[in-house]
Amino acid sequence: MNPAEVAIDDVDRAILNQIQSDFPLTPRPYLTIGQKLKLSEDRVLKRVRRLKEAGIIRRIGGNFTPHALGFVSTLCAAKVPTAKISRFAQIVNRYPGVTHNYRRENTFNVWFTFIASSMDEIEANLKQISAETGVIDILNLPATKVFKIKAEFQV
Repeated sequence: MNPAEVAIDDVDRAILNQIQSDFPLTPRPYLTIGQKLKLSEDRVLKRVRRLKEAGIIRRIGGNFTPHALGFVSTLCAAKVPTAKISRFAQIVNRYPGVTHNYRRENTFNVWFTFIASSMDEIEANLKQISAETGVIDILNLPATKVFKIKAEFQV
């Protein structure tokens, strides 16, 4: 189902606004959300399930600051021949430290973020990715300063 084809109403918007930045850390978070929005737990769960099935919600999970937890992170950019993009993305996605990737209209056309316990680990993984895919142009662009603190979108 195409997310653009799914109609959302004010209740869906209220749920989306609630869960994106203030998800309750309780044994029954959907009950807590429902109480806040004057909805039943079951109604919240059904709507979240529908929004997820429709592709409006891709994932519900925590976001952590890697450096605060003793990890390092980097942004990577790769120059991937068009015919190899799908295979390259599949291989990159197998690494647990890759949080997401995306295509760009650029010479460096596949970008991804990588989190690991050390920069040495990231560099070793990038060498393995290169060896397995044949893609040799992969830039490792570690952040020197974080500008994006929080992304929140009022629906």
